[in-house]
Amino acid sequence: MTVLYNDPTQFREELIEGFVAAYGRLVRRVPDASGVVAAQPLPRSQVAVVIGGGSGHYPAFCGYVGPGLASAAVMGNVFAAPSAEQIYRVTRAAAGDGGVLFCYGNYSGDVLNFDMAEQRCQAEGLKVRTVRVTDDVASAPQGEESERRGIAGDFFVFKIAGASAARGDDLETVARLTQKANDQTRSFGVAFGGCTLPGQSAPLFAVEPGQMELGLGVHGEPGIQSSHLRPAHEIAGLLLETLLANAPAALPPRVGVLLNGLGSTQYEELFVLYKDVHRLLVAAGLTPYHPVVAEMVTSLDMAGCSLSLCWLDDELLPLFDAPCTSAAYTKF
Repeated sequence: MTVLYNDPTQFREELIEGFVAAYGRLVRRVPDASGVVAAQPLPRSQVAVVIGGGSGHYPAFCGYVGPGLASAAVMGNVFAAPSAEQIYRVTRAAAGDGGVLFCYGNYSGDVLNFDMAEQRCQAEGLKVRTVRVTDDVASAPQGEESERRGIAGDFFVFKIAGASAARGDDLETVARLTQKANDQTRSFGVAFGGCTLPGQSAPLFAVEPGQMELGLGVHGEPGIQSSHLRPAHEIAGLLLETLLANAPAALPPRVGVLLNGLGSTQYEELFVLYKDVHRLLVAAGLTPYHPVVAEMVTSLDMAGCSLSLCWLDDELLPLFDAPCTSAAYTKF
């Protein structure tokens, strides 16, 4: 359970304060808003990439702010969307003359509030485009990909967006490449235990002993179905089989791979699982490219993991390879 807090109602504000104190070389806080911007101002002509969503998912979202990644992040309360006013203030603090890309997971509260902030910014003459992350194959069937929610695939989509902006691409190009990265990313996860909100004594959902949840969300939602707990090699097969059944068509076999921990699964366990994931990827004719085994989108203290694949064609590959620096992820 979540045990380190003072006043649960101030959890978001205190975590932002602590994050800025620790990583002030990379970020600064936006006054009167629950968000951060890059410590070094962007060139005025560069597209600003503004990401966001609820707290409780670190390193999403503030941990992705820095050169070559996001320009700013706005955070709501735990598992809650930031308000339109917060999004607006963070956007105005980050934006120059190149316009703004909003990028966030496809959840109703985030969609509503980011859309309101976008309308306000555009009324003031600021160009804004939006890409919603929709990588979770468990949340809608094939043919309804735009209805899916965003989970750990955020990592790939944000990375491509930030690299495109840092390269100097214009707003329309940044939006197009970010959308392409989203369209070529798929994720699926499993949970072994629920997460507990600060100040609460019971998890949002419970997993029976010897069971696991398939197709979990990252806001404390249980999976779409329960199953018996399996050894690591069988879980690897289940994750990969599900993703390949939902794979985008006619793409090269090179894939970015993220095996993501959800909050309380040990890294050693993730490496045990990745051994089998890697073997199965190669057996399926895919080429894992610079895999990442880490916590990149968490759900407080949830026990579980997700697997994300991003098909990297010749247009996306150099953007994934581009250097970046942030609290959570650095690439040289």
